[in-house]
Amino acid sequence: MIKALVDDDLWALIEPLLPPAKFRRSKYPGRKPLDDRAVLAGILFVLQSGITWEILPQEMGCGSGMSCWRRLCAWQEAGVWGALQEVLLALLRTADRIDWSRCIVDSSSMRVKNRIQSHRPCTPWLQAPPDHRSVGHSPGRHTDRRQS
Repeated sequence: MIKALVDDDLWALIEPLLPPAKFRRSKYPGRKPLDDRAVLAGILFVLQSGITWEILPQEMGCGSGMSCWRRLCAWQEAGVWGALQEVLLALLRTADRIDWSRCIVDSSSMRVKNRIQSHRPCTPWLQAPPDHRSVGHSPGRHTDRRQS
């Protein structure tokens, strides 16, 4: 299943772009890290099928959905996806496989390269963050039971 989602040609393009694995301690090394190719297959499966991260099938051998999601965020912060897009576009240009007649450039949809991007934490796709407020507590108003 993993090789079907990430074939050898695609993996040869992506593997050099991935950040190196973290150093493991010798005394308490922790859990062994998942294989990058398997994690990529899990990420592609979730994005292709539209399922939530929590119900990623364990039978695929990609690890848990949250492990795949964390690696997706780490790779995003490392700039892997932007670099992959540039590599793929360069390959398509050299093979003359881009149909420029279908290309539309609009100034409202183009990003400015020199703009400073704000750092936003990666949140799971299509999932709302948990609400940490207690029920019945309105923000800005301190309630103390002893004072009532």
